[in-house]
Amino acid sequence: MNCLRRSPLVSLQTTRVHGFPCAPQVRWSNSCTRSTSRILPSFSLRDKVCLVTGAARGLGNEFCRAFMRSGCTSIALLDLKQSEAQRAAEELVEFAGIVNEHLGHDALKVVGFDCDVSSEASVTEAFKRTLEEFGRVDAVVASAGIVENFPALAYPSDRIKRLYDINVHGAFFTAREAAKCMIPQGGGSIILVASMSANIVNVPQLQTPYNASKAAVKHMASSLAVEWATKGVRVNAPGYMMTKLTRVILSNNPELKRTWESLTPMGRMGEPEDLDGAVVFLASDASRFMTGSEMRIDGGYCST
Repeated sequence: MNCLRRSPLVSLQTTRVHGFPCAPQVRWSNSCTRSTSRILPSFSLRDKVCLVTGAARGLGNEFCRAFMRSGCTSIALLDLKQSEAQRAAEELVEFAGIVNEHLGHDALKVVGFDCDVSSEASVTEAFKRTLEEFGRVDAVVASAGIVENFPALAYPSDRIKRLYDINVHGAFFTAREAAKCMIPQGGGSIILVASMSANIVNVPQLQTPYNASKAAVKHMASSLAVEWATKGVRVNAPGYMMTKLTRVILSNNPELKRTWESLTPMGRMGEPEDLDGAVVFLASDASRFMTGSEMRIDGGYCST
């Protein structure tokens, strides 16, 4: 058997960050040893440029950290305020040092841009700035969104419009600008964060506009996936997890939290990190033949 110039790994050291295992660090030797790599290479996000909206906090920020743990070193964080997007970018750089202490800052590029996803012009400008920084975009996550609870008869019309502008129009503007970048380069992955609310009516909270918005996002993903399938652009829709927004609602309504937990076969609410594996899978080449699909991650809620 011929030996490679750098022989396969002889030891793997797995680091744990905030209780979660990170990608093993590979150590090379000059001896000829069979590889025992524990990670399917197609799951790696190395050399990919990732962009996430709503990235300053919540699900969006968690996705950025998941991408970093999966080898991504080029990330654009978009959020409403420039100061918050920039701060989140700086924190992600610090996080990268924890994940891999051998990663030099010259190998890492993380930027934060302000972006109001409800504004087509703002989304266009954010993607323009991202292309100026990186030259390409390989994976985009439309994570920005809001949820509110009002009875339908009393739901303020201005708040309904705001919710649709962010959840629906924002997802569409983000997907369209992503496709404009990806089609010329030969493809990419677009992830529109949906919800189990796209399929069922959550009880007992009253949130008809939110449910309808997520149903729109789910079908939007399927429709765009078919439209762009031959151009190498994949579009999928995962969901649904606990976010900072739902935490605020539940903190003021412990009975609602108990109800949700009792209706979930796993007996708990989903946490943002429970979605890490799905979003990395969808962003990576491991899902290269998957498009127009919904990944419902709900602890079994919709199965009962």
